[in-house]
Amino acid sequence: MHFPHLHIKNTFQNQLPADSNEQNTRRQVEHSCYSYVFPKSTAKPQLLHVESIFAQSLGFTKDDLSTPQFLNLITGNESLKTYKPFAMCYGGHQFGNWAGQLGDGRAINIAEIQTHTTNWYLQLKGAGETPYSRTADGLAVLRSSVREYICSEAMFHLGIPTTRALSLSLSGDNVLRDILYNGNQAYEKGAIVCRVSESFLRFGNYEIFASRRDITTLKKLVDFTIEQHYPYLGAPSKETYLAFFKEVSERTQKTIIHWQRVGFVHGVMNTDNMSILGQTIDYGPYGWLEGYDPDWTPNTTDNQHRRYRFGQQGHIGLWNLLQLANALFPLIKDAEPLEAILQAYNNSYDEAYLNMMRSKLGLTQTIDSDITLIKSLEHVLQLTETDMTIFFRMLGTLLKHETAEQGLDKVKDAFYNIAELTEVLEDKWKAWFILYLDRLQLESDDDLSRKEHMNAVNPKYVFRNYMAQMATDLADKGDYSLIETFSTLFKYPYKEQPEFEQWFAKRPEWARHKVGCSQLSCSS
Repeated sequence: MHFPHLHIKNTFQNQLPADSNEQNTRRQVEHSCYSYVFPKSTAKPQLLHVESIFAQSLGFTKDDLSTPQFLNLITGNESLKTYKPFAMCYGGHQFGNWAGQLGDGRAINIAEIQTHTTNWYLQLKGAGETPYSRTADGLAVLRSSVREYICSEAMFHLGIPTTRALSLSLSGDNVLRDILYNGNQAYEKGAIVCRVSESFLRFGNYEIFASRRDITTLKKLVDFTIEQHYPYLGAPSKETYLAFFKEVSERTQKTIIHWQRVGFVHGVMNTDNMSILGQTIDYGPYGWLEGYDPDWTPNTTDNQHRRYRFGQQGHIGLWNLLQLANALFPLIKDAEPLEAILQAYNNSYDEAYLNMMRSKLGLTQTIDSDITLIKSLEHVLQLTETDMTIFFRMLGTLLKHETAEQGLDKVKDAFYNIAELTEVLEDKWKAWFILYLDRLQLESDDDLSRKEHMNAVNPKYVFRNYMAQMATDLADKGDYSLIETFSTLFKYPYKEQPEFEQWFAKRPEWARHKVGCSQLSCSS
């Protein structure tokens, strides 16, 4: 198969060591960054949705998208003549414990496309087993694929660093899954997402070689990463490696602060799910805060210890960076500058979070008492179940001259059960609004400017789990209209979009404890 207008490259394969064994058998792969493997042929592939504008930016023509060749490429039934697909080798810390070799167990890189500005890797998720699949089948189901496809694009349009999604397809095969790992297996529709990024390298790609003391391969991979993705840092040296780690640290913090801004909970921040570019990667059991709760996690596997809960994500980012620092240490051989970079992350996180919260509140001046104002808000938000997205969006309608009572009235739609708002709780809310209104008097922005600034950082629409469930339920019946609706809606998450007003709403009660809406497993 050939798309003559695409500029296909093989940079990863040409510059990094390959697994010499080309048999697709589960095994430990050593001294190699990847293994060649072809996707599994699917029974009856069907394209459900494609991000056509993004596809054309990659070099596909509009006509390409309706051809059998394009469908076969993005479902794995055919490969490009000039590209040999591969799966990457990596390890990782899972829930704080070293898990050894993991690797692309259900992801296969099928193309590298050079555009005028970027080299893009196309990767199929759910395209069959690889040498890294361990006991799994390497496949994916419709519900998890819908979630990844829509959410990764929604995150991009929210302005959050992320992998992208090109297409969503049915494989035509049935896949056996145990959604909650409780012994209740059932067949589900198989699906494949073609996701896209400048790189799918993770912290775990470096950890695996450090753990095996394979410093030769580690150096090759780090040098490749810098040359391809951080070339401005210079030629390989101790100073360059430290600058590289600093960049990754800063990008990681920036992305996590964005997550906190919009109420996104990744759900499984293992080191093998941490992008070396600081992107959001691997949309598994993620979720969006409905009621504001720093202790909430969407991951059933994390129920007991809540390691990856919303309020912990910044700290986990630091812990994961420590593991990356340990992996890079054999090249640097000096712990002190690595520790200084980690300490800089730790020292700057609170200030970055504070500034982010200032922006959500429409505050442009830097005043020490803002810390008290924000901590007080985080406290009252938890006194009764309060929808984070709706609260901050409606807060932007408050006028400087209004009263605390009027402020409370403007955000009442964010409360899940208004009957819980007792007189005592109302007084606490009013006390906070008095503080906030006093603080607004110190701002030079007029009400309209402040609202515009707040609306630019407080989205009106986020891809809530119940929405994903609704889209999946309809898709299971052959109705893909909600996938199209959400694809359109989330291209403009900060705009009013009156035609989509129904989606500016709290989680419906039926979704409170429904599987797939309230919590999910790693198979989600």
